Formats: sequence, structure tokens, C-alpha cells
Amino acid sequence: MSKEDTETIGRLLDQLTFNNEGLIPAIAQQFDSGEVLMLAWMNPESIEATLKEERVVYWSRSRRKLWRKGETSGHVQTLMEFRWDCDNDAILLQVDQCGVACHTGRRNCFFNSVRDGNITTISRVDVDPESLSNR
Repeated sequence: MSKEDTETIGRLLDQLTFNNEGLIPAIAQQFDSGEVLMLAWMNPESIEATLKEERVVYWSRSRRKLWRKGETSGHVQTLMEFRWDCDNDAILLQVDQCGVACHTGRRNCFFNSVRDGNITTISRVDVDPESLSNR
């Protein structure tokens, strides 16, 4: 990584607004279809790793450590573009998702819906969740 890249990451981190736990929400979106895949959390270290590796790295709140999406399942998110909103408090990651994004074995995490006045599951399970040890 060049000095310019390191300086750019530093300027980006200075612009972003993190919550009291030092985290910022990050939405993953499939770059070519626009499908919203998931929401997770990032901290400065995970943002820097994501930009350097061009592979999405989140902060796992439950494990209290960096989480490279797909590190055990193989369902990796390759970073295509890193964006943030006008308030500097939310990130949009345009990614190329390999496999499923959700730990339930579905393509995305947004499979619950209210339709015709009923709570409905609108997406099938594509991969056995037991085979996904990575959340």
C-alpha cells in the first residue's frame, strides 16, 4: 500500500462518525444487481483491512474481533466500491458476493416480509446453515 493510500484511509476515517462503541453500520449490496445482502458493523481497523485487502472485513460484536466474511465458509465478499452516506454515519459496500451472505443459508439476510397482512418468509434456504460456521 502506498503512502497516498494510507493517507486516504486516514482522511476517510477522520470523516466517518462512529457510535459510542467505535462502530459504524455497513450495508453490503451486490454491485451488479443492487440486491441488498446484509447489514453488519465495522470499526476503523476493519475498514482499513477491507480497503487494503479489497475483501470485506467486519467487526464481530459477539466475538469481539475482526471477521473476514467467508473466512471459514468460503462465501467471501470482494469489495467493488466503498461508499458512505451524507451524514458520514453509515457505509454502503458494493461487493461481489460469492455464495450466500446470510448465516441461515439464504442469499441475503432480508428474507422476512409483511405481505397481505401476514409475516412471510420470502426466500429459500440455498445452503445448509450447519455448513456455515461463519456468521
